[in-house]
Amino acid sequence: MEDILLTVFDVFNFGLLVFLWWFTIKNYKSLPQTIPIHFDFDGKADNFGSKKYAFLMPCFLVGIYVLFVYAVRSPGSANYPVEITPENEYAQFLIMKIFMRWLYLLIVIIFLNSQDYMFRYAVDETVKPRIPMTTAFLSILASLIVVFIFVGVFK
Repeated sequence: MEDILLTVFDVFNFGLLVFLWWFTIKNYKSLPQTIPIHFDFDGKADNFGSKKYAFLMPCFLVGIYVLFVYAVRSPGSANYPVEITPENEYAQFLIMKIFMRWLYLLIVIIFLNSQDYMFRYAVDETVKPRIPMTTAFLSILASLIVVFIFVGVFK
């Protein structure tokens, strides 16, 4: 059962990575020559660059994907908050494998939201992000709390 869950996560996460590339390529021609590349806490653009910067987020996400795939494929190389013993190894590795995939999913959603906001802001400065950044970052923080609880329960 867990193999099915992990495979679904892998396919879905890779699909979202492909979707970000497709979204970027599809909208690239319609972007103005100068686009916002950084936003302040109020959601206002405070740095602009060439529209070639639109490919920066998909490239970063590929790098993050490679790091996460490495971490998931070799769970013994990760740092754990508890000592790994033969008794807890299976549970701790499973928690890590699920959490890394979940964390990547959240990161992809943040990148997709940022890319969408950047593209829409490039043509209309009155738009708002579809998902507030505070919500996105709080979801990561909440996920960390949950994983530490699970790690503590199964140590």
